[in-house]
Amino acid sequence: MTDQVTISERDGLRYLHLGSPWVQGVMRVKNPDQLELTYIQQMMMWTLFQDNPTHIVQLGLGAASLTRFCHQHYSSAHVTAVELNAEVIHTCRLLFDLPEDGPNLTVLQRCAYRYVEETPDHSIDVLQVDLYSADAQEPACEGEDFYANCARCLRDDGILTVNILGNPSVHGRHIQQLQDTFAAVAWLPESHDGNLIAIAFKNAPEIEFEQLYQKAAILEARLGLPAGDWVDDLVDWMQGD
Repeated sequence: MTDQVTISERDGLRYLHLGSPWVQGVMRVKNPDQLELTYIQQMMMWTLFQDNPTHIVQLGLGAASLTRFCHQHYSSAHVTAVELNAEVIHTCRLLFDLPEDGPNLTVLQRCAYRYVEETPDHSIDVLQVDLYSADAQEPACEGEDFYANCARCLRDDGILTVNILGNPSVHGRHIQQLQDTFAAVAWLPESHDGNLIAIAFKNAPEIEFEQLYQKAAILEARLGLPAGDWVDDLVDWMQGD
């Protein structure tokens, strides 16, 4: 049984809920292509390391913010969104500017766990994971098998970003599962009531922070994302601050 979708609006923002006060996604009505929330922006941290992905997959549609953004700004890539709740997909198409499927966009009503379990090896460049039920206490998918399948689906230079919403115990458990599976894992400071965004690399990248700052400046100009802040946070993380 899937959760009922409800909508609220305030100060020019439209929110998607799953039958509870917890926000599952948000869109600025007059600027739907803008990524409103800090943690949603941080899910795009992979752009510091990937220039020309050919297949971007979003597990958990939410209000379709990341799907719309990737479809708009990475037109040469195929974007696939996987969402279990048919009502979420319908609502996103009706009220959150989600385009219809086309040559570069596919929205699947499927279980995310089954999707990565059945997806061919080395077929995804970027995997964005944001999976929550109505109570939003912890991610809906986890475990060594889940993350192992995520890694298996990724190409050799593939990257996963994941929203780990929960308490410190939830954060720690998921970080450990990621570290047990991926060659390199980093994360940004917690934001928005427990949202912690982690980035995981199938193979460890060579990181030159001077180059990352140069890349961040380009991303800020092209995408309007606070990429320089992400690099600052990664530097702090590396230094153990």
